[in-house]
Amino acid sequence: MKSRINLQNAIPSEVASLILDDGLTPAIAWREYLQLTQEECAQKIGLSQAAYSLLENSDTSRITTRIKLATALGINPEQLDC
Repeated sequence: MKSRINLQNAIPSEVASLILDDGLTPAIAWREYLQLTQEECAQKIGLSQAAYSLLENSDTSRITTRIKLATALGINPEQLDC
């Protein structure tokens, strides 16, 4: 039997815990879960580490920001909607 749940946009419980229990932003929680550094993520999208840090720590919901963060993390932008 095929599952009716779309796991493509799923959020692992570890990521949810980092957000809800530890108060991290979704972008930081995902980066830590994926064991990536800010420098690695920044390089993937052509930014400096400092610029990436600003994006990662922002409370903005701009679609362009979410797309950049998702691209750097290798996830879907919807997975940042936590």
